[in-house]
Amino acid sequence: MLAVGIMGVLVMYGGFLYLFFSGRSTAALPWFFLISPWICIYFGLSQKQQIATINWFIQKFSFKKAQK
Repeated sequence: MLAVGIMGVLVMYGGFLYLFFSGRSTAALPWFFLISPWICIYFGLSQKQQIATINWFIQKFSFKKAQK
């Protein structure tokens, strides 16, 4: 799954960037096409790495109360 996800990122983002910079419309590409390779990468990780990834996202996007 990890190798499939990495190849997916390369191919899909390469194609997206090609369309974007060549001036062609990218409106026909659904948003989930750009997210799906990252799901493959996530499930290709070990369970320990998956938990670490979830904790990183929680830490990154949680809003902490301002300390006095």
